[in-house]
Amino acid sequence: MSGFSNRDPRTPEFWDQRFGQAFTPWDRGGVPEQLAGWLNPGKAGSDPGVGPLGPTRTCRVLIPGCGSAWELQAFCEAGHDAVAIDFAPAAVVAAQQAVGPWRERVVLADFFTYAPPQPLDLIYERAFLCAMPREMWPRVVQRWADLLPEGALLLGYFYFDAAPKGPPFGADRAQLEELMSAHFTLEWDAAVEDSIPVFQGKERWMAWRRKKGL
Repeated sequence: MSGFSNRDPRTPEFWDQRFGQAFTPWDRGGVPEQLAGWLNPGKAGSDPGVGPLGPTRTCRVLIPGCGSAWELQAFCEAGHDAVAIDFAPAAVVAAQQAVGPWRERVVLADFFTYAPPQPLDLIYERAFLCAMPREMWPRVVQRWADLLPEGALLLGYFYFDAAPKGPPFGADRAQLEELMSAHFTLEWDAAVEDSIPVFQGKERWMAWRRKKGL
């Protein structure tokens, strides 16, 4: 870490420096098993989906803070209308190189100002919330709620850890539930068996449904 001049993960420069020096310990280089199972419900051992927004229908998907965006290709190949965004130019370049024919679906944009061209059905969370300092989390959760209509889904992986320094910045269970409860209902919560080392034993595969009537 001594080679990095920027220590503020709220800035694009922080992430540009790490991608530029190939320091990406959060990047698994592929798609997590539980997401792959959710996207391919016919395969043995896969998840059947979560209610009416399961993978049996086409979803409009946003992947914020996408990094190398391996999951973008998986969503698109499963027939979903997915877009990945990142505010760090080096991350966008890495993602465009990783996803091949889907490179035009990787967009340089700030999650807090990005306006999807159509209403979303699903936001995929993977190491985005934990990349942000904890004081920014209420803003992240509010933005998720603003972007997702009633009944839409926030699906992905959530990191739990009490270490004061990051990224990654971990939550505790009560903290996450308090943050989410105003706008979302927890629909499932499962252990993760194929975590990469930086997340090993500290992440959960979760689905949160946007509440109705808010």
